[in-house]
Amino acid sequence: MTEDSICLEVDRKQGELTIRLAKKIGLINKDFKIQSYQENLFIPLLRHPNESELELLNRSLSGFKFSKSSFYQKKNNVKKIRDTLEDKIPSYLLKNLPQSMDIVGDIAIIDIPTDLKKYDTILGNAILEINKNVKTVLSKSSPVQGVYRLRNLEFISGENRTTTIHAEFGCKYHLDVAKAYFSPRLSQEHNRVSSLVKENEVIVDLFSGVGPFSILIAKNNPDVKIFAVDINPVAIEFLKKNIRLNRVDKAILPLNEDARHLIDKQFKGSADRVIMNLPENAKDFIDVACEMIKPNGGIIHYYEFIRYPNSIKHAQSRFCELVKDVGRKVDCFLFAKNIRETAPYQHQVVFDVKID
Repeated sequence: MTEDSICLEVDRKQGELTIRLAKKIGLINKDFKIQSYQENLFIPLLRHPNESELELLNRSLSGFKFSKSSFYQKKNNVKKIRDTLEDKIPSYLLKNLPQSMDIVGDIAIIDIPTDLKKYDTILGNAILEINKNVKTVLSKSSPVQGVYRLRNLEFISGENRTTTIHAEFGCKYHLDVAKAYFSPRLSQEHNRVSSLVKENEVIVDLFSGVGPFSILIAKNNPDVKIFAVDINPVAIEFLKKNIRLNRVDKAILPLNEDARHLIDKQFKGSADRVIMNLPENAKDFIDVACEMIKPNGGIIHYYEFIRYPNSIKHAQSRFCELVKDVGRKVDCFLFAKNIRETAPYQHQVVFDVKID
């Protein structure tokens, strides 16, 4: 699971020295994993340094800065929650404690098993106690569903709200977890895709949500042009706010549209790259993505859920057939990976495809 934390951002070349100094003065938050992006390291901190600590860092390092980002928690936090609950719920139920949760900004979203429902407030309070940056705990009461990709959420503990600000790789996102789709588990994908973009590309983010792909790409590649599309008007309003917040107004055009309607507008044959993060139904829009790719070719980042016994190869084979049906051709698959397990025997997968 991920959680926001203040961090020290520093050039990778100074990483070893920075980590040694931060450990020496007791700044590193050991509950989180250090992350890297391009040439920088993001080191999670417990707090801002005091005046003398800052002076030591300034004497020893150059070019560092403090920011806020989303970090993966180490496994020991699950054990801490179990330890906290040992005398508060029956021991035979401890084995059923959730092994992960999503932390979006300062909101934790957890899937509570049926036999733990009557202890939900106790569990929520334990999460608040262990995760000091969390202010609200919500539980999932439905799967993700509908064209807006939303789920029902039930308030458990803390502050009764669903709005937050999530930080990820130096970008910030206003959102309402009950009204706009967002997954912190895709943070590494946002990072990976952003690192592949080249200067002056035209990009269509077909199912943009509040903008985690588009905004990070624009932040790191100011010369690109991105059309960020979503059918959910609430998501688009948050996207507009996030575009202003992250100062990428010149690079991103937000569009509250059904992706299928874009073919009839100025987007046909305009894109170097299309992002298709709609794993439930992306296959139904392969024709749209292919129509948007430039006549001389481009890249599609395609996301899908696959369930055993199907595999990535099955999904790739079907993808090729659907591309062929609209008169285009798959040149090659550049990348393919299982991203995460979403249910027993079900995974979300991604593959990057070069289209001719």
